[in-house]
Amino acid sequence: MYLTKMESQPAYQKFLKSEAYFHGLLWCIVLFYPYVKYMGRDGGYPMSFFHELNSLFFKMTISYFLYLWFFPKAKKAKYTPVVIIVFVLNTLGYRYTDQLFHPEDGNFWLHYVANTLTYLSFGIVFFTIYTVKNTYKKQLQIDKLIQEKQKAEINVLKARVNPHFLFNILNIIYANALKKDDKTPELILKLSDNFRYVLHQGQSEHVALHKEIQHIKDYIHLQKERLASKVIVHFSEEVEEPDMQIAPLLCVGFIENAFKFTSILKGDNHIIEINIQLKNNLFTFSCKNPFNKKAIEEIDVDWKESGIGIKNTKERLQLLYPQKHSLKIEEAESVFEVALNLEL
Repeated sequence: MYLTKMESQPAYQKFLKSEAYFHGLLWCIVLFYPYVKYMGRDGGYPMSFFHELNSLFFKMTISYFLYLWFFPKAKKAKYTPVVIIVFVLNTLGYRYTDQLFHPEDGNFWLHYVANTLTYLSFGIVFFTIYTVKNTYKKQLQIDKLIQEKQKAEINVLKARVNPHFLFNILNIIYANALKKDDKTPELILKLSDNFRYVLHQGQSEHVALHKEIQHIKDYIHLQKERLASKVIVHFSEEVEEPDMQIAPLLCVGFIENAFKFTSILKGDNHIIEINIQLKNNLFTFSCKNPFNKKAIEEIDVDWKESGIGIKNTKERLQLLYPQKHSLKIEEAESVFEVALNLEL
């Protein structure tokens, strides 16, 4: 079943098409080589075209018997006697039909050995073709397994994203409901939009950049409502192509981290700076927030490890954009800064 799926892949179909052309070219060379060799000589090639077709038939018979039946066998030693019998019969068959074109030609054993060596040579050629084909097929299988493994890993990481992300938003709504804030209905609507995005758009391989940015804006809005005067958010965007595709939920982990560690600081009006740009297919994201390492060391470990997490986002970036991203994280004494570049 797995090989059937493999053989239906476009890459493998293209390979099979190329192989068919190669086989056709190979047999054309075998058929017409004697005529090319004798071209320009007096009388040309002395044998008839039907003689060459007869020779070609027996060469193709033994070659494809080996290629299609013998080479794919797992235990070849078990079927070696069959191969020997087929070789003998094929050589005898050719010798018998070949005498119809020149019955006066004697020396049976000389021709028999020569023909056997010819068929062995074609067997080696087709074993090489079979090995190349089989190696290519196995490489496709390996590539497919790697892709499926990466997809499974990405899905696991997304599954880790969703519960933490939604849990944090629910905490925001709960806090506002306790205060009987008039903005609670609006926040519930924002929560609904976030649910819809995370559960639907968030499961897609790619989304339009403008949708991802809107999701980020909604998340920032919810966090600002939760933290009130504790934070001031400076958000800016400059996007040349809003419909450019990007993997979802890549930046929100860094933003969540910024709000989380700003929330434990004393005082008000802590500034969080978030910038998003897209120029010449280069996506740039930066997030800068105040930071107090001593305060972080004193908080509960479970709280510190909750949320999407930078480690999670790093893993997704490695899987989704292995050679197309750069991530720089600087942790100074009072500032935490993230700079992400993606080639889209």
